[in-house]
Amino acid sequence: MSQTLDQFQERCEAHGIHTVEVAVPDTQGHLRGKRVPVERFFATTVNDGCAIADAMFVFDMLNDLPDNEFVNMDTGYLDCHLHPRVDTGRILTHRPGYALVFADATDAHGNPHPLAPRSVLGAQIAKCTDKGLDPVVATEMEFYLCTPDWEPVQNHIQYSSLTDALEVEAVLADMRAALIGAGLEVESSNAEYGPGQVEINVSYADAMTCADNTALFKSIVKQVAVQHGLRATFMPKPWTEQSGSGMHVHTSLRADGSNAFADSDGAPNPLMSNWLGGLVEHAQALTFLGAPTVNGPRRIRPYTFAPTHVHWGLDNRTVLARCIAEAGSQGNRVEFRSAGADANPYLVIAGILAAGADGLERQLDPGPMCLGDMYTNPGDCAPLPTDLAGAVEAYEGSGLATELGETFSASYLSIAKAEVAHGAENNPDPDDVNDWERERYLEFS
Repeated sequence: MSQTLDQFQERCEAHGIHTVEVAVPDTQGHLRGKRVPVERFFATTVNDGCAIADAMFVFDMLNDLPDNEFVNMDTGYLDCHLHPRVDTGRILTHRPGYALVFADATDAHGNPHPLAPRSVLGAQIAKCTDKGLDPVVATEMEFYLCTPDWEPVQNHIQYSSLTDALEVEAVLADMRAALIGAGLEVESSNAEYGPGQVEINVSYADAMTCADNTALFKSIVKQVAVQHGLRATFMPKPWTEQSGSGMHVHTSLRADGSNAFADSDGAPNPLMSNWLGGLVEHAQALTFLGAPTVNGPRRIRPYTFAPTHVHWGLDNRTVLARCIAEAGSQGNRVEFRSAGADANPYLVIAGILAAGADGLERQLDPGPMCLGDMYTNPGDCAPLPTDLAGAVEAYEGSGLATELGETFSASYLSIAKAEVAHGAENNPDPDDVNDWERERYLEFS
């Protein structure tokens, strides 16, 4: 999505907008910011921006503030500055009178804030474009639709049924309409393999737009659910015995306006192979970005459609990296399948771009392609971390952590280490999802 200031102002006038939300994703991927009267937005805020406390970049899931060496009482919880990007402006049709723009955050010196997820992603996009390659990304998001008491709206599974639960479809129709109204290109929706679990698919975009779309997707889905007297959760594993909710991330690269993976034919071409090699090389560290809470790694279990080991294949949903490599197809891409639905999309995408770019730089070989059921026979493929402590260990000191920025990585790790301590105290069972986890994550994921 791209538009000029005049175009956005005209759209706001045409839709009777009275309030513009200046939005920035925090470290958990939650949208925060300021609501500005539309007249003031176009008179001053669009040029001058606005301030907000940088504490939001060190919040945990419940807005508590774990010890952090960069943002704390000694630093004074400084303001950072938000710079609205009118090219990202959206009309929120499910909330008449409101529009939203995403903003970049800068520090006191005017530099991109090192802890801001948009800054972290922007740096990785630049590393790709410096190579003449434009990353194209899509996310697939799963969530549970629940009652106000956080029970699933169904007690049975009817995967992709077009007959079952017509009352749920009324809610999903409003979700699709709201997403389309906000500028997202909705492809389809379907019931998933859990009672009350849903997937809504949105088309690909450039990397930053995809991350913006994904954060806004989660916000809109939650808001529309509330408008219907329901709730939606992106908690990755709400119930021990039911399917988890994932964020599958599809990436390809454009060169000279065309998919650089297009000439793959039954196997990745050299560029795709090296990109894939980077994802394989950094897969264990990437697990942390995709599962940054105690609950997230609980999806990583056999026969859950979440990968358990580091491997790749073609159209095979038991592998970590699923490659679409059809002769001459502009749809060729790599699907990275380990992230949970609660993960911060900016950080997951940044990690994937950093890993892939490293694969290109070092011409990494992804190793042999895997065939068949990789749960039953993973062979000598390395296992992924299955708890948060293991994911933290895999990321800390890794090349990926350095690539994403030492300040950012140290700060993000400090949040996670506090989370590990909470989990050890409240639910040490590695396979059980208990009431403490649901109380902590259901509403805010």
